[in-house]
Amino acid sequence: MKRLIVILLAYAGLILPVFSQDYDVIVVKARIEDGDTIPMMYLPEVRIKGYIIYRTPSDQRRFDRLARNVKKVYPYAKLAGIKLQKYDQLMAGLTDKEQKKLYKMAEEELKAEFGEELKSLTFTQGRILLKLVDRETGTPTYHIVKELRGSFAAFFWQNLSRLFGYNLKEEYDPEGKDKDIETIVQMIENGLI
Repeated sequence: MKRLIVILLAYAGLILPVFSQDYDVIVVKARIEDGDTIPMMYLPEVRIKGYIIYRTPSDQRRFDRLARNVKKVYPYAKLAGIKLQKYDQLMAGLTDKEQKKLYKMAEEELKAEFGEELKSLTFTQGRILLKLVDRETGTPTYHIVKELRGSFAAFFWQNLSRLFGYNLKEEYDPEGKDKDIETIVQMIENGLI
């Protein structure tokens, strides 16, 4: 079938061509410049990146190891973002007592489902998971713990994590030190790895 673009004149509201059954019809907005009607179509954003060129084989191995770690923990971070939104919506209209009860139930559900898998993560994978949770939720892990468990628990977990080299207050920086992680996440989302 032939395609016909029907141009809507932005200010006149008129449809120019006469319709026929032989054409598919696509209605688009248009503007007129110097007597010419120009169709306006909005296309989705496309990111174009070149190949990553490594200076040394060790840089290639480091990136491959990072990609392997990000691919392992990224699904957990996505799930954390989804679950946190769900529980925020559920807790919105509840009293403090009901919120604590719902929180305990949710915590036990998550421990039963993912507890052993998360315990088996390596040190590096845990650090990456904290950064990706911040990426997905827009909030550092410390603030999430503080909101859900209280200030004392957040203080305790922050100090304990500092003993092991983590920082729950660290924010995700996609343009700076976490640029490689962001590149890998974009590659995962685009189906490249």
